Amino acid sequence: MEKLDDRKKKILQLIIEDYISTAEPVGSRNLARKYNLNLSAATIRNEMSDLELLGYLEQPHTSAGRIPSVQAYRLYVDELREKPNNLTKSDIEMIMSSFNDRQKSIDDIFKATAKILSRMTKNVSMVLADQDDTAIFRYIKFLPLDEKHAILVLVTDNGHVDNVTIDIPKGMETRELDYLANRVSELLAGHPLSDINEEILEAVHTNVAEDKVLFASLLATIRRMGRTRSKQKVFLGGTKQLLNQPEFQDVDRVRGLLGILDEEHVVRDLLNAGEDSGLRVTIGSENKFTGIQDCSMVRATYRLNGHVVGTMAVLGPTRMEYSKVISVMNYLHRYLQSIFAAENLPMLVREEE
Repeated sequence: MEKLDDRKKKILQLIIEDYISTAEPVGSRNLARKYNLNLSAATIRNEMSDLELLGYLEQPHTSAGRIPSVQAYRLYVDELREKPNNLTKSDIEMIMSSFNDRQKSIDDIFKATAKILSRMTKNVSMVLADQDDTAIFRYIKFLPLDEKHAILVLVTDNGHVDNVTIDIPKGMETRELDYLANRVSELLAGHPLSDINEEILEAVHTNVAEDKVLFASLLATIRRMGRTRSKQKVFLGGTKQLLNQPEFQDVDRVRGLLGILDEEHVVRDLLNAGEDSGLRVTIGSENKFTGIQDCSMVRATYRLNGHVVGTMAVLGPTRMEYSKVISVMNYLHRYLQSIFAAENLPMLVREEE
């Protein structure tokens, strides 16, 4: 493919950014008037004709202006766009306010993430919380509530947190609960939840517990958490945002896309597609799934201690504001790290490209 000179690259960049902003085809006269290029409209028109011949621009039948092609967006994402914009103070405050309430588990955190991601990018957000049965028991803790109750917290190596309120024996002191938690953690640490069977649990019971009611609550929590690790959970945000995009004013088109998003197994397939890692952008026909081949998707996969725990994605028109979307996702990555650190859990790490 012919390499573009600096002037063509600059003109293409401005066309893409103007179209992202206005959703209107861009003409040479408009480009000359809006931007200080020190070029005549005729020169710009000639350059745009060359860009069209090279496959970077397309001309809608009803317009004299041009719009970017998938090839143009790919070049823009890979080479032309500036580094992601720094988020504004109000953007950062919006993110922080979304996580003010103390989330109790990774599920809660990802649910809040889906909501704020769609709100800030004005596109559909999809978050996949990975919940396979390979989760490894890490530790338990008791958080006393009052003389009769405590919160039993169970943490796995991939950061998932389960908790339940349990009754504690009358007169049992905090140090006794701590001792029980430490002993159980020592005996079960490193065991996959799916492998913690009756035999292992009975051995733990024999070693550490005298109160049968208290220990029954502990075992029930471990069993329940093991059962709920059998599938990936999907959280969606902003499906109604599609209706505000000019590209999705066609009822049949938006109905088809909403139909895809309504099928949880299809969304899981979308987010699990490919073996790549890190932040990835797929544009238009680069998407292999029928129904989203006129959309773009920005996706990032996250790990804890070597295990995939979640995938976040933004789905929208090819005219999406890529710099803003990527900036938000990068900031959320760092902010989630701070949340996990504050909760004294393993740090969330995005897979590097």
